[in-house]
Amino acid sequence: MISAFFIYNQKGEVLISRLYRHDLKRSVADIFRIQVISNTDVRSPIITLGSTSFFHVRHENLYIVAVTKWNANSALVFEFCYRVINIGRAYFGKFDEEAVKNNFVVIYELLDEILDFGYPQNSETDTLKMYITTEVVKSERAVEDSSKITIQATGATSWRRSDIKYRKNEAFIDVIESVNLLISNTGTVLRADVSGQILMRAYLSGTPECKFGLNDKLLLDKDAVTKSNPLRRPNAVEIDDCQFHQCVKLGKFDSDRTISFIPPDGEFELMRQWRARPFCRYRTTENVNLPFKVHPVVNEIGRTRVEYKINVKANFSPKLYAHNVVLKIPTPLNSAKVEVKVGAGGKAKYAPSENCIIWKIPRFQGQSEFTLSGEAELSAMTHKKAWSRPPIAMDFQVLMFTSSGLLVRFLKVFEKSGYQSVKWVRYMTKAGSYQIRF
Repeated sequence: MISAFFIYNQKGEVLISRLYRHDLKRSVADIFRIQVISNTDVRSPIITLGSTSFFHVRHENLYIVAVTKWNANSALVFEFCYRVINIGRAYFGKFDEEAVKNNFVVIYELLDEILDFGYPQNSETDTLKMYITTEVVKSERAVEDSSKITIQATGATSWRRSDIKYRKNEAFIDVIESVNLLISNTGTVLRADVSGQILMRAYLSGTPECKFGLNDKLLLDKDAVTKSNPLRRPNAVEIDDCQFHQCVKLGKFDSDRTISFIPPDGEFELMRQWRARPFCRYRTTENVNLPFKVHPVVNEIGRTRVEYKINVKANFSPKLYAHNVVLKIPTPLNSAKVEVKVGAGGKAKYAPSENCIIWKIPRFQGQSEFTLSGEAELSAMTHKKAWSRPPIAMDFQVLMFTSSGLLVRFLKVFEKSGYQSVKWVRYMTKAGSYQIRF
């Protein structure tokens, strides 16, 4: 699998070097320094020289490099590199050149545990912290029964210890969605999709089992036959892609859309949208509720003037508010003077360095609308070039609103001691690539 693993700094100095197989010599480290670090033209994260492949990830001021002479699974190799970065963060707070130099002994210990003869092994941080510590004197938690370590390394709940205790037991759920939109100059929707993730912070004692319920009308891509079925449920929330954290037991998900799991301690991602480590990530392209409708009217008056009238309306409930709403309205490259007017509640100014009008609305109530009017005076040009009219770009955040319609029905916590827990759910929709052509 992986024949060698290196960590370099920006100068090309080798900070960490470990060979796992005999098919490579230590001089292979010099090849990467010469061919990649010293070569500014190299952009690909995978470089193959002869029969040797170098997989590298840049993080902070480091190069994380895995080398192989085998036909390895590239996705698995990169996943391992990112796991090393996450483990480094968990141990040292940050993972940069200084952290690597100060903790190189611990890093070698970690590499020996998570990579055996080039094959990745258990890389769960909580498991590793049980018997590899950053201190010379091991903590009490590290001096554990070897049988318990074996269970933790190979059992079904390797992501959680059983001796966790909290004074107040709480669980926080964040449903975060990014809306991507592209509308043509005729008003046709060219692209509308939602990428979402469910993040969870579990501060729960013991080894609780949680049950998590989503919409009854949730349809996954494998239910696609229902899309051509005239008896399909109306207003169903259709999820095209869905990935869950490894702690999730999906036995009942297909039947009643409930998820059973033993959560890791602290923050994790429960359901994946498309990589925090999520509890869940998902993506949908059907029945997308667009939070804003933008109606732009831009007219070129001869060769000397461009008139703007941009109207923005919020489509969500008047009980909700959007925050940090920003619209970037392009102007021609030869704009000499730009004047804009907006109503109360917003500010707009011309940014010559970005060739656009930046319109900011700090607080936008649902079902309300704002209008911007303006005029750009153009300077004369020797060679007239048609204005390409880049799209209007929009950024925003809307709390307690989901564009996909996905909702959390319930979260229940079961633990043998029978303690009471407090659960919180928050929704947030933000702009991904939200563009309107004119």
